[in-house]
Amino acid sequence: MSPERFKRINEMLNLRQPDLTVVMENVHKSHNVSAVIRTADAVGVHKMHAVWESSKRKMSAGLALGSQNWVGVSHYDQVADAIKAVRQQGMQVVVTNLSEQAIDFRDVDYTQPTAILMGQEKHGVTEEALALADHQVMIPMVGMAQSLNVSVAAAVMLYEAQRQRQAAGRYGHNQLDIAERQRILFEGGHPIYAKACRRKGIDYPELDEAGQIVAGDDWWQAMRTAK
Repeated sequence: MSPERFKRINEMLNLRQPDLTVVMENVHKSHNVSAVIRTADAVGVHKMHAVWESSKRKMSAGLALGSQNWVGVSHYDQVADAIKAVRQQGMQVVVTNLSEQAIDFRDVDYTQPTAILMGQEKHGVTEEALALADHQVMIPMVGMAQSLNVSVAAAVMLYEAQRQRQAAGRYGHNQLDIAERQRILFEGGHPIYAKACRRKGIDYPELDEAGQIVAGDDWWQAMRTAK
């Protein structure tokens, strides 16, 4: 790994927000999935959650997930399972929905651990998902259209979260644990070796302060052994 790449990855990791995420419920159009992931990466989201209504939808939209290797995506068949996962991390769940209960999306405190729930392109989120949310929000619109494209709505909310978090000083210092940081550094800086480790079932080695591999002869011999 070059010093420049090592520095760039470390700078990115220092801005990651592990307590900010997006839950996509049945968002199935590949360009929307890809756009949401790219925006999530841009504001520092570390991991996301995707709920699929069918294996066919998962395969179709899942193709877009490869476009962004820096944001982890967990997959679910049921929205309740995805919400349970973010609840276990102490996150509030915020969902866009036009209703009497909806408040302006900017009135939510996104400096708190937050999961932004986005629904399917045509029908939005399900009633089950609405019942599991803490806040229903709306994005004010003064034109004839009543809603934004799901990827645009996600971007608007994510950048509001970024604005609030920057003002609160939440960016610029590492919030990831050491093991997770080392994993990303190894996979991002040594992708060929990382792929070989996964194929051979070998643990990732340690990296030194310059991002170079620190491993004994046994590890290097295992790398040379065909499998």
